[in-house]
Amino acid sequence: MAQVELAGIERIFHLGDAEVHALRAIDLTIEAGEYVAVMGPSGSGKSTLLNLLGLLDLPDQGTYRLEGRDVTSLGPDQQAAVRSGRIGFVFQSFHLISRLSAAENIALPMTLAGIPPETRDARVRQALIDFGLDARADHRPDQLSGGQRQRVAIARATIMQPAILLADEPTGNLDRATGHEVTRLLEDLNTRGTTLIVVTHDPAMGERARRRVLMEDGAIRRDERPTPP
Repeated sequence: MAQVELAGIERIFHLGDAEVHALRAIDLTIEAGEYVAVMGPSGSGKSTLLNLLGLLDLPDQGTYRLEGRDVTSLGPDQQAAVRSGRIGFVFQSFHLISRLSAAENIALPMTLAGIPPETRDARVRQALIDFGLDARADHRPDQLSGGQRQRVAIARATIMQPAILLADEPTGNLDRATGHEVTRLLEDLNTRGTTLIVVTHDPAMGERARRRVLMEDGAIRRDERPTPP
């Protein structure tokens, strides 16, 4: 069963009297466990596509099936439940809550989902160890480096053990060495079975993906599966 199936997806934004076709006739199937880089120039529809995959936005036309389920037909509460339990997000600007510690930021999705404290605490302890953050558990975001903040963000995104991880320019605010470290963390999650979809302008990251979807003017222009060297 495919992880993601998009069929005939259209997304139109109205700006005054003008219509902007952000997505045009998108047909895309992504199998469970794939590592896909979505690439293209600014304004090509990459982020709109990612928002739609993450159920942060809805298409004007077409269907989106996630793990065989038509999620475009679900109500807002049902979509929120799918988003919470099955989809993880990693953003360029981290989106951590400044008043919360690293441990509290990681625990937040479980807190919102009503997971019991003892389960939350055990999972957070393990995540802090897994992401090399155990010595930073009580530090707030402004006390962490950029790489540490992104590790907290990835730990938070995966603490609910999602089936699919969406990353929007995850290395965009990081220096090259730290960006490589974050890329390795994401790829390690993918090797353990998480479907990884990354929006990136970074050619180096695109080269590492096992599949590249190239967008232009809201449409998919090329869908490449390079032969490994």
